[in-house]
Amino acid sequence: MAEEADIALIGLAVMGQNLVMNMNDNGYTVAVWNRTTAKVDAFMEGAAKGSKVIGCQSLEELFKSLKRPRKVMFMVKAGQAVDSLIQECLPFLEEGDVIIDGGNSHYPDTQRRYESCKEKGIYYMGCGISGGEEGARHGPSIMPGGHPDGWPLIKEIFQAIAAKSDDGEPCCDWVGEGGAGHYVKMVHNGIEYGDMQIICEGYHLMSQVLGCDHKKLADIFTKWNKGALDSYLIEITSHIFNYMDEDGRPLVDNILDVAGQKGTGKWTAISALDLGMPVTLIGEAVFARCLSAIKDERVKMAPHYKGPEYKFSGNADEMIECIHDALYASKIVSYAQGFMLMRSAAEEMGWKLHYGSIALMWRGGCIIRSKFLGKIKEAFDKDPELSNLLFDDFFKKEITGAIAGWRKAIALGVESGVPLPCFTTSLCFFDGVRSERLPANLLQAQRDYFGAHTYERIDQPRGKFFHTNWTGQGGDVSSSSYVA
Repeated sequence: MAEEADIALIGLAVMGQNLVMNMNDNGYTVAVWNRTTAKVDAFMEGAAKGSKVIGCQSLEELFKSLKRPRKVMFMVKAGQAVDSLIQECLPFLEEGDVIIDGGNSHYPDTQRRYESCKEKGIYYMGCGISGGEEGARHGPSIMPGGHPDGWPLIKEIFQAIAAKSDDGEPCCDWVGEGGAGHYVKMVHNGIEYGDMQIICEGYHLMSQVLGCDHKKLADIFTKWNKGALDSYLIEITSHIFNYMDEDGRPLVDNILDVAGQKGTGKWTAISALDLGMPVTLIGEAVFARCLSAIKDERVKMAPHYKGPEYKFSGNADEMIECIHDALYASKIVSYAQGFMLMRSAAEEMGWKLHYGSIALMWRGGCIIRSKFLGKIKEAFDKDPELSNLLFDDFFKKEITGAIAGWRKAIALGVESGVPLPCFTTSLCFFDGVRSERLPANLLQAQRDYFGAHTYERIDQPRGKFFHTNWTGQGGDVSSSSYVA
């Protein structure tokens, strides 16, 4: 077989097929293979019929069709399937060839595979891809990381198929070495969890407390999508409220209130705990899904505890604006926390992440794409060393303007018994991070009292630790200290 394919793709589920056709539309010849070869035949007789796509019946045939250096992309289930596929492909690869994992792999797995392939001279790339089926077909957000020498070999293809921002820039740029690409995609997904949950909390307040019906809700989200909250998720939410089921009711009202998840939000929360970063909103968003999942328990609990007897008597339109501000301020906090986490991970892993470029990569094609991300890019373009988005003048002005409404919306939830975990935790984070002094002095005194864990003093240099014999009966020996 002639070496004529620019790139190979293994894994012909919907995402894989759509990426192949995207590459084909952009002038690249793609060779494809799937372990179930009937999928190859169906694809070649279906979506790929009449295209330049090359269908292959074996790995040997696939690799023989590739131009050198060979570039092969995996679109398979994360985990053991990726490791097994690498082993199957290695006999057909040589130094300087490129493996690209486009699935939702956990970044430590990508780091491990990167190191293993590096020893063999193979350029291993972990590329986060967001945008779902539509994005894959017409332009996803792509977050490539891995071996830096592999990036120039795939850059042209990936930037061609990626979504484009309003100014025509591809939503795809080099992220960093090792597992950096999949780490950034993981944080993207964690932020996505947060965005979805804060939208749901706004919906909960407006429907349950303010009595907004599906038509009113659709109008509200349509209006919001024309302002500061302009985003893909706000847009589709307005569409969802307008979608009617066969029984004439809004379809959303007929959907069971049990949320699924695939693990990337959980990974983000675990990474935040490992790094000691207070990424509270994503953590609460994950727990909110877990709480929704214990439906049977909630149904049993409901008759035992009656909520507050509350009837809203204020100005509904004014409260809707307050809910808008709570959603907007919470969103700012969520992204501030997400970028804090990426900065901490970069320091830990030795990655050189470009935060403005990451914001640009999320500007189009992906699930969290929004007008808002352009402002994040501007913030990091002005100050690449910006430690927290809340220091930026634009976000300082926006969050200051939203504070009053934010607090009122949360108070409404407390008074009416509507849970607002992400609205609330984002405000708690904001009130904490703006506080020069927190009550952790008492906490440290308690730790030293019962466990001799030591404390620092306000009148002594940082890093100098003290222990007090609080009862007069303990000794002077202290426990070792560490910082989480």
